[in-house]
Amino acid sequence: MSKVFFSVGMSLDGFIAPEGMEMAHAHDPNYKGWLGQWMALHQWVFRQKFFRENLKLGEGGETGQDNTLLEETFARTGVSIMGKRMFDGGEGQWPEEAPFHTPVFVLTKQVRSPWERPGGTTFHFVNDGIESALRQAREAAGDKDIRIAGGANAIIQYLNAGLVDEFTIAQAPVFFGGGVRLFDGIDRHKIALEITEAIHSPLVTHLRYAVTKR
Repeated sequence: MSKVFFSVGMSLDGFIAPEGMEMAHAHDPNYKGWLGQWMALHQWVFRQKFFRENLKLGEGGETGQDNTLLEETFARTGVSIMGKRMFDGGEGQWPEEAPFHTPVFVLTKQVRSPWERPGGTTFHFVNDGIESALRQAREAAGDKDIRIAGGANAIIQYLNAGLVDEFTIAQAPVFFGGGVRLFDGIDRHKIALEITEAIHSPLVTHLRYAVTKR
């Protein structure tokens, strides 16, 4: 059966998005300096050859361990699931050829027909909860895995429901001091973790965990 996982970047003080990165200010990169903070968190990604090629940012880029990890994450993903807020933030920012290249199931109360993009990405809008989205994702994933793309609220819902098998955190040496915390709302009485791998590189530490039930 396909595994359910997520893979996110996180600051040392536990945030995956800086303060000010709300939809109301998404087009103002100077608002509270959110863009600079977000770029610092993900600077290791922008250096990688695979990332640059996937978003058609031009030639070049690093080809080492970090690049391999990005390639492996992309290769294992057959379907993504995301929350409506993440979709709303990306709808106006992603290029016409959205970077997923898979079916994407969006958790929402909005009724909307599937939105097909060039390059193999089709967004499907799910109105009846996280388990329904996961059932549909399993049908579409084939023998590949299912990634909970974000944001934090969607990840926590799946974690607390016991539906996540494993996850990776790319922890960057930056502090945000505020913003969106990854684990706000976690039910610590239901979740237990096992460290399966820690991979260090000059800009980030990749921490892999298996999720078990208490």
